[in-house]
Amino acid sequence: MSTAAVPARTGAVLADLLPSSRAHARDLVLVAGGAVLTGLAAQIAVPVPGSPVPVSGQTFAALLVGTALGARRGFLSLALYALLGMAGVPWFAQGTAGYTMPTIGYVLGMLLAATAVGALARRGADRSVLRMAGTMAVGSLIVYAVGVPYLALATGMSLSQAVAVGLVPFLVGDALKAALAMGLVPTAWKLLGGRDGDRDRG
Repeated sequence: MSTAAVPARTGAVLADLLPSSRAHARDLVLVAGGAVLTGLAAQIAVPVPGSPVPVSGQTFAALLVGTALGARRGFLSLALYALLGMAGVPWFAQGTAGYTMPTIGYVLGMLLAATAVGALARRGADRSVLRMAGTMAVGSLIVYAVGVPYLALATGMSLSQAVAVGLVPFLVGDALKAALAMGLVPTAWKLLGGRDGDRDRG
């Protein structure tokens, strides 16, 4: 059986373009690799004065994993990341672990966000710069929609206080991460032959 890469087809995500004669084994590697990538990216973290939430590469990696792997594999990958981190693997932001942290809501939000952006990617939302911008925006909104209320609940802050320390300081960084993804993912499609699959969508 040939393992040559094939042009992108309708409903494909980037991971589907990887050549493999054993799809199940490939998926296991992708799921585990996505979890590890997110854990490594989470260690790129800078504390934010006055906020329990650091700036990190964790969310960016989670959204890229979801986009590249698709909804099912993205969900499994972030579920693996979340479960191992809550069980004690120190690969949440700044080398933390556990399930009692006030920031665990962001991790759960990333799990949902990776699933959502993966589903959008299956519909071609990662094939152009503008569509990728929308995909990143949706993913980020989901992360904050879970993370900020949980932060308020866990710390006793008001919702407006949680927004002030758990959302507002990260908007500029999120915009920069989105711009990076807007360049990376559509370019990857062009390099891997995704433009043909995009034309199939009409």
